[in-house]
Amino acid sequence: MRVNQQAIIEEFARQAAIASPSKREGAMAAYLTERFRRLGGEVSMDDAGERVGGEVGNLLVRLPGTRAGEPLLLSVHMDTVSPCEGVEPVLVDGVFRSAGETVLGADDKAGIVELIEALETVRRLGIGHPPLEIVITVCEEIGLAGAKHFDVSRLTARRGYAFDTNGVDRLIHRAPGSNRLRITIDGREAHAGIAPEKGLSAIEVAARAIAAMPLGRIDEETTANIGTIEGGIARNIVPRTVRMEGEARSHSSRRLEEQTRAMLEAVERAADATSRQIDGERVRARIEADVWLDYPIMHVPVEAEVIRLAAGAAAGLGRSLEVGTAGGGSDANIFNQAGIETVILGTGMERVHTVDEQVRVADMAAVAELLVEILARA
Repeated sequence: MRVNQQAIIEEFARQAAIASPSKREGAMAAYLTERFRRLGGEVSMDDAGERVGGEVGNLLVRLPGTRAGEPLLLSVHMDTVSPCEGVEPVLVDGVFRSAGETVLGADDKAGIVELIEALETVRRLGIGHPPLEIVITVCEEIGLAGAKHFDVSRLTARRGYAFDTNGVDRLIHRAPGSNRLRITIDGREAHAGIAPEKGLSAIEVAARAIAAMPLGRIDEETTANIGTIEGGIARNIVPRTVRMEGEARSHSSRRLEEQTRAMLEAVERAADATSRQIDGERVRARIEADVWLDYPIMHVPVEAEVIRLAAGAAAGLGRSLEVGTAGGGSDANIFNQAGIETVILGTGMERVHTVDEQVRVADMAAVAELLVEILARA
Protein backbone atom coordinates (compact mmCIF):
# COMPACT_ATOMS: atom_id res chain seq x y z
CA MET A 1 0.00 0.00 0.00
CA ARG A 2 1.36 3.40 -1.00
CA VAL A 3 -0.47 5.50 1.58
CA ASN A 4 0.82 6.02 5.10
CA GLN A 5 -1.54 4.67 7.77
CA GLN A 6 0.30 6.41 10.61
CA ALA A 7 -0.11 9.74 8.82
CA ILE A 8 -3.83 8.98 8.46
CA ILE A 9 -4.09 8.27 12.19
CA GLU A 10 -2.37 11.52 13.13
CA GLU A 11 -4.32 13.61 10.62
CA PHE A 12 -7.69 12.20 11.66
CA ALA A 13 -6.94 12.68 15.37
CA ARG A 14 -6.09 16.34 14.74
CA GLN A 15 -9.18 17.05 12.69
CA ALA A 16 -11.65 15.11 14.82
CA ALA A 17 -10.57 17.11 17.89
CA ILE A 18 -11.65 20.35 16.19
CA ALA A 19 -15.33 21.07 16.84
CA SER A 20 -16.98 22.23 13.62
CA PRO A 21 -20.77 22.31 13.93
CA SER A 22 -22.69 23.86 11.05
CA LYS A 23 -22.31 27.67 11.00
CA ARG A 24 -19.36 27.44 13.45
CA GLU A 25 -16.64 25.95 11.27
CA GLY A 26 -14.14 28.77 11.82
CA ALA A 27 -11.45 26.74 13.58
CA MET A 28 -11.72 23.93 11.05
CA ALA A 29 -11.53 26.33 8.11
CA ALA A 30 -8.40 27.92 9.57
CA TYR A 31 -6.75 24.53 10.00
CA LEU A 32 -7.67 23.35 6.49
CA THR A 33 -6.51 26.59 4.89
CA GLU A 34 -3.06 26.15 6.39
CA ARG A 35 -3.03 22.39 5.68
CA PHE A 36 -3.86 22.68 1.99
CA ARG A 37 -1.40 25.54 1.52
CA ARG A 38 1.30 23.19 2.83
CA LEU A 39 0.25 20.83 0.04
CA GLY A 40 0.88 23.58 -2.48
CA GLY A 41 -2.73 24.60 -2.93
CA GLU A 42 -4.04 28.05 -3.69
CA VAL A 43 -6.82 28.49 -1.10
CA SER A 44 -9.65 31.01 -1.19
CA MET A 45 -12.84 31.47 0.80
CA ASP A 46 -16.19 32.68 -0.54
CA ASP A 47 -18.96 34.67 1.17
CA ALA A 48 -21.26 31.71 1.88
CA GLY A 49 -20.74 32.19 5.61
CA GLU A 50 -22.22 35.69 5.50
CA ARG A 51 -25.12 34.47 3.39
CA VAL A 52 -26.06 31.61 5.74
CA GLY A 53 -25.28 33.38 8.99
CA GLY A 54 -22.13 31.39 9.74
CA GLU A 55 -18.55 32.12 10.76
CA VAL A 56 -16.83 31.24 7.49
CA GLY A 57 -17.51 30.39 3.89
CA ASN A 58 -16.65 27.53 1.56
CA LEU A 59 -13.02 26.88 0.71
CA LEU A 60 -11.83 26.40 -2.87
CA VAL A 61 -8.40 24.83 -3.23
CA ARG A 62 -6.69 24.84 -6.61
CA LEU A 63 -3.77 22.45 -7.16
CA PRO A 64 -1.95 22.76 -10.49
CA GLY A 65 -1.69 19.61 -12.55
CA THR A 66 1.63 17.85 -12.72
CA ARG A 67 0.71 16.57 -16.16
CA ALA A 68 -1.87 17.34 -18.83
CA GLY A 69 -5.46 16.27 -18.29
CA GLU A 70 -9.00 17.45 -17.78
CA PRO A 71 -9.53 19.19 -14.41
CA LEU A 72 -11.03 17.06 -11.66
CA LEU A 73 -13.35 18.21 -8.85
CA LEU A 74 -12.96 16.70 -5.38
CA SER A 75 -15.65 17.60 -2.85
CA VAL A 76 -15.90 17.24 0.95
CA HIS A 77 -17.61 19.21 3.73
CA MET A 78 -16.05 20.57 6.91
CA ASP A 79 -19.12 20.77 9.20
CA THR A 80 -20.49 18.03 11.42
CA VAL A 81 -23.74 17.44 13.23
CA SER A 82 -24.01 18.01 16.98
CA PRO A 83 -23.18 17.16 19.71
CA CYS A 84 -19.59 17.82 18.70
CA GLU A 85 -18.12 20.14 21.34
CA GLY A 86 -15.14 18.62 23.12
CA VAL A 87 -14.76 15.65 20.80
CA GLU A 88 -12.13 13.25 22.08
CA PRO A 89 -11.20 10.75 19.35
CA VAL A 90 -10.00 7.40 20.71
CA LEU A 91 -8.25 4.72 18.65
CA VAL A 92 -8.76 1.13 19.82
CA ASP A 93 -7.88 -1.91 17.72
CA GLY A 94 -7.64 0.17 14.57
CA VAL A 95 -11.05 1.84 14.99
CA PHE A 96 -11.64 5.50 15.84
CA ARG A 97 -14.57 6.27 18.15
CA SER A 98 -15.54 9.17 20.38
CA ALA A 99 -14.61 8.82 24.03
CA GLY A 100 -17.56 10.86 25.26
CA GLU A 101 -21.14 11.72 24.48
CA THR A 102 -20.36 13.37 21.16
CA VAL A 103 -20.29 12.36 17.55
CA LEU A 104 -16.87 11.46 16.18
CA GLY A 105 -17.09 13.69 13.12
CA ALA A 106 -16.01 11.02 10.62
CA ASP A 107 -18.82 12.50 8.53
CA ASP A 108 -17.06 14.12 6.75
CA LYS A 109 -13.59 14.37 8.30
CA ALA A 110 -12.77 10.84 7.19
CA GLY A 111 -13.23 12.07 3.62
CA ILE A 112 -11.03 15.12 4.19
CA VAL A 113 -8.28 12.98 5.73
CA GLU A 114 -8.41 10.52 2.84
CA LEU A 115 -8.15 13.37 0.36
CA ILE A 116 -5.16 14.90 2.17
CA GLU A 117 -3.34 11.58 2.43
CA ALA A 118 -3.91 10.84 -1.27
CA LEU A 119 -2.45 14.24 -2.17
CA GLU A 120 0.52 13.69 0.14
CA THR A 121 1.12 10.30 -1.48
CA VAL A 122 1.03 11.45 -5.10
CA ARG A 123 3.39 14.28 -4.22
CA ARG A 124 5.80 12.04 -2.30
CA LEU A 125 5.88 9.38 -5.03
CA GLY A 126 5.85 11.78 -7.97
CA ILE A 127 2.59 10.40 -9.37
CA GLY A 128 1.26 12.71 -12.05
CA HIS A 129 -2.25 14.11 -11.82
CA PRO A 130 -4.41 16.64 -13.72
CA PRO A 131 -5.39 20.04 -12.32
CA LEU A 132 -7.46 19.60 -9.17
CA GLU A 133 -10.26 21.80 -7.83
CA ILE A 134 -11.14 20.92 -4.24
CA VAL A 135 -14.33 22.34 -2.76
CA ILE A 136 -14.72 22.11 1.03
CA THR A 137 -18.19 23.29 1.94
CA VAL A 138 -19.75 24.60 5.10
CA CYS A 139 -23.25 23.81 6.38
CA GLU A 140 -23.72 20.62 4.38
CA GLU A 141 -25.52 19.10 7.34
CA ILE A 142 -28.21 21.78 7.35
CA GLY A 143 -29.65 21.44 3.89
CA LEU A 144 -26.50 21.63 1.73
CA ALA A 145 -26.48 25.37 2.43
CA GLY A 146 -22.82 25.89 1.67
CA ALA A 147 -22.96 24.16 -1.72
CA LYS A 148 -26.14 26.03 -2.62
CA HIS A 149 -24.30 29.32 -2.08
CA PHE A 150 -21.12 28.28 -3.89
CA ASP A 151 -20.52 29.96 -7.24
CA VAL A 152 -19.94 26.96 -9.52
CA SER A 153 -18.87 29.26 -12.36
CA ARG A 154 -15.53 29.45 -10.52
CA LEU A 155 -14.92 25.81 -11.45
CA THR A 156 -13.53 24.54 -14.75
CA ALA A 157 -13.92 20.83 -13.89
CA ARG A 158 -16.82 18.98 -15.54
CA ARG A 159 -16.35 15.73 -13.59
CA GLY A 160 -15.76 14.97 -9.97
CA TYR A 161 -16.01 12.90 -6.82
CA ALA A 162 -17.65 13.75 -3.52
CA PHE A 163 -16.42 11.84 -0.47
CA ASP A 164 -19.48 11.57 1.74
CA THR A 165 -21.16 8.22 2.27
CA ASN A 166 -20.59 5.07 4.26
CA GLY A 167 -18.85 1.92 3.07
CA VAL A 168 -15.64 1.28 1.17
CA ASP A 169 -15.35 0.58 -2.57
CA ARG A 170 -18.87 1.96 -2.83
CA LEU A 171 -19.95 4.52 -5.41
CA ILE A 172 -23.30 6.34 -5.50
CA HIS A 173 -24.48 7.45 -8.91
CA ARG A 174 -28.14 8.15 -8.14
CA ALA A 175 -29.76 10.11 -5.33
CA PRO A 176 -33.27 11.49 -4.93
CA GLY A 177 -34.49 15.02 -5.21
CA SER A 178 -36.47 16.43 -2.31
CA ASN A 179 -39.33 18.86 -1.84
CA ARG A 180 -39.75 20.48 1.55
CA LEU A 181 -43.23 21.32 2.81
CA ARG A 182 -44.23 23.84 5.46
CA ILE A 183 -47.95 23.77 6.22
CA THR A 184 -49.89 26.09 8.52
CA ILE A 185 -53.43 25.22 9.56
CA ASP A 186 -55.61 27.94 11.11
CA GLY A 187 -58.85 26.89 12.77
CA ARG A 188 -60.81 28.74 15.47
CA GLU A 189 -60.05 28.84 19.20
CA ALA A 190 -62.69 28.33 21.89
CA HIS A 191 -62.88 27.23 25.52
CA ALA A 192 -62.54 23.46 25.46
CA GLY A 193 -64.83 22.91 28.46
CA ILE A 194 -67.44 25.67 28.14
CA ALA A 195 -67.97 26.02 24.39
CA PRO A 196 -65.95 23.47 22.37
CA GLU A 197 -68.64 23.53 19.65
CA LYS A 198 -67.63 27.12 18.89
CA GLY A 199 -64.09 26.05 18.04
CA LEU A 200 -62.43 24.32 15.12
CA SER A 201 -59.39 22.36 16.20
CA ALA A 202 -56.34 22.80 14.00
CA ILE A 203 -54.83 19.76 15.68
CA GLU A 204 -57.79 17.63 14.63
CA VAL A 205 -57.39 18.84 11.05
CA ALA A 206 -53.67 18.06 11.13
CA ALA A 207 -54.28 14.61 12.65
CA ARG A 208 -56.81 13.70 9.98
CA ALA A 209 -54.49 14.98 7.26
CA ILE A 210 -51.45 13.06 8.49
CA ALA A 211 -53.49 9.88 8.97
CA ALA A 212 -54.64 10.11 5.35
CA MET A 213 -51.26 10.97 3.84
CA PRO A 214 -49.18 8.35 2.06
CA LEU A 215 -46.03 8.40 4.21
CA GLY A 216 -42.90 6.32 4.74
CA ARG A 217 -41.71 4.10 1.90
CA ILE A 218 -44.10 4.83 -0.96
CA ASP A 219 -42.33 2.79 -3.63
CA GLU A 220 -38.76 1.80 -4.48
CA GLU A 221 -38.01 5.35 -5.63
CA THR A 222 -40.09 7.50 -3.29
CA THR A 223 -40.35 8.30 0.43
CA ALA A 224 -42.25 10.89 2.45
CA ASN A 225 -42.34 12.11 6.02
CA ILE A 226 -43.93 14.65 8.35
CA GLY A 227 -41.05 15.47 10.66
CA THR A 228 -42.23 18.23 12.97
CA ILE A 229 -45.58 19.43 14.25
CA GLU A 230 -46.39 22.13 16.79
CA GLY A 231 -49.56 23.86 17.85
CA GLY A 232 -51.93 24.82 20.61
CA ILE A 233 -51.27 27.02 23.62
CA ALA A 234 -53.13 25.34 26.51
CA ARG A 235 -54.92 22.09 27.31
CA ASN A 236 -58.25 23.86 27.85
CA ILE A 237 -58.30 25.81 24.59
CA VAL A 238 -59.42 24.38 21.27
CA PRO A 239 -56.20 24.93 19.29
CA ARG A 240 -56.34 27.54 16.61
CA THR A 241 -53.00 27.03 14.82
CA VAL A 242 -50.80 24.10 13.87
CA ARG A 243 -47.57 24.25 11.92
CA MET A 244 -45.97 21.17 10.48
CA GLU A 245 -43.00 20.48 8.26
CA GLY A 246 -42.29 17.51 6.08
CA GLU A 247 -40.65 16.32 2.93
CA ALA A 248 -41.08 14.15 -0.12
CA ARG A 249 -38.14 12.47 -1.85
CA SER A 250 -37.95 10.56 -5.10
CA HIS A 251 -35.58 9.48 -7.82
CA SER A 252 -38.38 10.31 -10.28
CA SER A 253 -39.40 13.92 -10.89
CA ARG A 254 -42.92 12.75 -11.79
CA ARG A 255 -43.31 10.72 -8.62
CA LEU A 256 -41.85 13.58 -6.55
CA GLU A 257 -44.53 15.94 -7.79
CA GLU A 258 -47.26 13.31 -7.39
CA GLN A 259 -46.24 12.57 -3.82
CA THR A 260 -46.05 16.25 -2.92
CA ARG A 261 -49.49 16.84 -4.40
CA ALA A 262 -50.94 13.85 -2.50
CA MET A 263 -49.70 15.27 0.80
CA LEU A 264 -51.16 18.69 0.11
CA GLU A 265 -54.48 17.23 -1.06
CA ALA A 266 -54.75 15.24 2.17
CA VAL A 267 -54.60 18.49 4.12
CA GLU A 268 -57.29 20.10 1.97
CA ARG A 269 -59.56 17.06 2.33
CA ALA A 270 -59.10 17.13 6.09
CA ALA A 271 -60.08 20.80 6.12
CA ASP A 272 -63.21 19.97 4.12
CA ALA A 273 -64.11 17.06 6.40
CA THR A 274 -63.86 19.14 9.59
CA SER A 275 -65.66 22.26 8.36
CA ARG A 276 -68.79 23.06 10.39
CA GLN A 277 -71.46 25.58 11.18
CA ILE A 278 -70.50 27.93 14.00
CA ASP A 279 -72.97 30.65 14.98
CA GLY A 280 -74.69 30.38 11.62
CA GLU A 281 -71.45 30.61 9.65
CA ARG A 282 -69.74 27.81 7.74
CA VAL A 283 -66.19 27.67 9.11
CA ARG A 284 -63.38 25.82 7.38
CA ALA A 285 -59.75 25.73 8.47
CA ARG A 286 -57.50 28.00 6.46
CA ILE A 287 -54.52 26.24 4.90
CA GLU A 288 -51.23 27.87 3.93
CA ALA A 289 -48.69 25.61 2.26
CA ASP A 290 -45.18 26.50 1.16
CA VAL A 291 -43.32 24.00 -1.01
CA TRP A 292 -39.81 24.38 -2.33
CA LEU A 293 -37.16 22.22 -3.92
CA ASP A 294 -34.62 21.35 -1.25
CA TYR A 295 -32.21 19.66 -3.64
CA PRO A 296 -32.47 18.28 -7.19
CA ILE A 297 -32.39 14.68 -8.39
CA MET A 298 -28.93 13.28 -9.11
CA HIS A 299 -28.57 10.65 -11.82
CA VAL A 300 -25.19 9.94 -13.37
CA PRO A 301 -25.39 7.22 -16.05
CA VAL A 302 -23.51 4.04 -15.19
CA GLU A 303 -21.55 4.35 -18.43
CA ALA A 304 -20.27 7.82 -17.50
CA GLU A 305 -16.53 8.39 -17.73
CA VAL A 306 -16.30 9.37 -14.05
CA ILE A 307 -17.68 5.94 -13.07
CA ARG A 308 -15.50 4.07 -15.56
CA LEU A 309 -12.46 5.87 -14.17
CA ALA A 310 -13.23 4.90 -10.57
CA ALA A 311 -14.10 1.31 -11.52
CA GLY A 312 -10.89 1.00 -13.49
CA ALA A 313 -8.88 2.36 -10.57
CA ALA A 314 -10.48 -0.17 -8.21
CA ALA A 315 -9.78 -3.01 -10.66
CA GLY A 316 -6.19 -1.87 -10.91
CA LEU A 317 -5.92 -2.40 -7.16
CA GLY A 318 -7.51 -5.84 -7.41
CA ARG A 319 -10.78 -4.57 -5.96
CA SER A 320 -14.32 -4.21 -7.28
CA LEU A 321 -16.53 -1.16 -6.97
CA GLU A 322 -20.16 -1.45 -5.91
CA VAL A 323 -22.26 1.07 -7.85
CA GLY A 324 -25.59 1.91 -6.23
CA THR A 325 -28.13 4.49 -5.16
CA ALA A 326 -28.66 6.61 -2.05
CA GLY A 327 -31.73 7.74 -0.18
CA GLY A 328 -30.50 11.22 0.70
CA GLY A 329 -29.04 14.28 -0.89
CA SER A 330 -25.48 15.61 -0.76
CA ASP A 331 -23.37 18.36 -2.28
CA ALA A 332 -23.04 16.09 -5.33
CA ASN A 333 -26.70 16.79 -6.13
CA ILE A 334 -25.88 20.49 -6.37
CA PHE A 335 -22.80 20.01 -8.54
CA ASN A 336 -24.66 17.71 -10.92
CA GLN A 337 -27.42 20.28 -11.31
CA ALA A 338 -24.70 22.73 -12.39
CA GLY A 339 -23.49 20.34 -15.09
CA ILE A 340 -20.52 18.85 -13.23
CA GLU A 341 -20.87 15.07 -13.43
CA THR A 342 -20.18 14.11 -9.81
CA VAL A 343 -20.52 10.77 -8.05
CA ILE A 344 -20.13 9.95 -4.36
CA LEU A 345 -17.47 7.63 -2.96
CA GLY A 346 -17.73 5.84 0.38
CA THR A 347 -15.28 6.96 3.08
CA GLY A 348 -15.66 4.09 5.55
CA MET A 349 -17.62 6.16 8.08
CA GLU A 350 -20.27 4.16 9.95
CA ARG A 351 -23.08 4.87 12.42
CA VAL A 352 -22.95 8.52 11.46
CA HIS A 353 -25.02 11.18 13.23
CA THR A 354 -24.87 9.18 16.47
CA VAL A 355 -22.53 9.05 19.47
CA ASP A 356 -21.59 5.55 18.29
CA GLU A 357 -20.05 6.89 15.06
CA GLN A 358 -16.83 5.15 14.05
CA VAL A 359 -14.33 4.68 11.26
CA ARG A 360 -11.57 2.09 10.73
CA VAL A 361 -8.07 3.29 9.90
CA ALA A 362 -7.72 0.48 7.37
CA ASP A 363 -10.86 1.68 5.59
CA MET A 364 -9.58 5.25 5.39
CA ALA A 365 -6.32 3.90 3.98
CA ALA A 366 -8.22 1.87 1.39
CA VAL A 367 -10.19 4.92 0.25
CA ALA A 368 -7.05 7.07 0.08
CA GLU A 369 -5.35 4.35 -1.97
CA LEU A 370 -8.30 4.29 -4.36
CA LEU A 371 -8.08 8.05 -4.80
CA VAL A 372 -4.35 7.82 -5.51
CA GLU A 373 -5.12 5.37 -8.30
CA ILE A 374 -7.94 7.57 -9.63
CA LEU A 375 -5.59 10.57 -9.74
CA ALA A 376 -2.93 8.51 -11.51
CA ARG A 377 -5.43 7.51 -14.21
CA ALA A 378 -7.49 10.72 -14.46
